[in-house]
Amino acid sequence: MLSGVKAGLVSAEVLRREQQELRRQERSNKHLEEESKHSQTVFRDKSGRRRDLAQEQLEKKQKDEAQSERDEQYARWGKGLAQGRQQQQNVEDAIKEMQKPLARYIDDQDLDRMLREQEREGDPMAEFIKKRKAKENKEKKGLAAESLLFPLLFSASLCRSNGFEQQRFARMANKKAVQEMAYKWSVEDM
Repeated sequence: MLSGVKAGLVSAEVLRREQQELRRQERSNKHLEEESKHSQTVFRDKSGRRRDLAQEQLEKKQKDEAQSERDEQYARWGKGLAQGRQQQQNVEDAIKEMQKPLARYIDDQDLDRMLREQEREGDPMAEFIKKRKAKENKEKKGLAAESLLFPLLFSASLCRSNGFEQQRFARMANKKAVQEMAYKWSVEDM
């Protein structure tokens, strides 16, 4: 039989001896059983060396943290950095607005500034200001150092001219700038 006792018709004496022998073997193996209960399992790799599971778990945890950090960064990039900053700015603005009192009076500087900064469709004054700023920027780009030098020479005295000289120097500077740009364009492919 599998338990080690004899099969078939057996006398009581033989059965008693076999049972005593089995008990003796169990008692001799009892200390091995106790030792194996409290021992740790030894894990080995393919080459037969012991594996350090604690070190492997630590490395896996660090690797997972780095991967999750990378995934989080890619998720932020996927949503758009500018949109994220805009959303953060909107949240900060909302918190700032919540801290203000509910009633807003006519002398509220924040409200006044906000209303002035808003651009409304069809506002004729806003269009006028944009055109004026564009014109000023265009003039500043067109004027060279020579055109600015002449009025500075005579700024100490009272100027009673009609602006002819200033216009002449501006035309000369503009002509020189156009010639220089044309030259640069002509030699660009060389």
